[in-house]
Amino acid sequence: MKKSLIVVIVIVAVLAIIALGIGSSYNGLVTLKEDVDNQYSNVEVQLERRADLIPNLVNTVKGYVKHEEDTIEMVTTARENLLKANTVDEKSKANEELTNAINALMVVVENYPDLKASENFINLQDELAGTENRISTSRRDYNEAVKAYNTKMQKFPTNIIAGMFNFEKATYFEVEESKKENPTVDFS
Repeated sequence: MKKSLIVVIVIVAVLAIIALGIGSSYNGLVTLKEDVDNQYSNVEVQLERRADLIPNLVNTVKGYVKHEEDTIEMVTTARENLLKANTVDEKSKANEELTNAINALMVVVENYPDLKASENFINLQDELAGTENRISTSRRDYNEAVKAYNTKMQKFPTNIIAGMFNFEKATYFEVEESKKENPTVDFS
């Protein structure tokens, strides 16, 4: 009788240790997944901030540049695409499209010295440059959270827990190889 009680206690203890390990791994994955979601939210906030600046920038430029409608339309369309994007990949592609459109707009602005000297335009330029830096920082923080989460999911025995509870790999917020540098916004 005493031996069977000891065997039962040992079995219960082993099961408790396994349950604690599973719970710990699961909770660790949940924490890392929440960090990924939080960092992605920060990226979205900065992309939204950037998109909110675009109408003011476009309106300021429109006042000076009547015959550059194609460029202004390209910026407006790119902004709309960014606001419509839902997934990380869609937002990444839309962000690149908007960056390219803004760069094209800045080339047009170079031909208008009065516009470059406008106080409103200078303020928007500063806001946009600050926002570009915030986007870069948010994107980096998000990708670091994704790396930590994806790494944890691939390690043994957490990979088993991740599979059991259907945790999915997170997607990096990537930038085209040719666009790894921040856009240069210089009106001097």
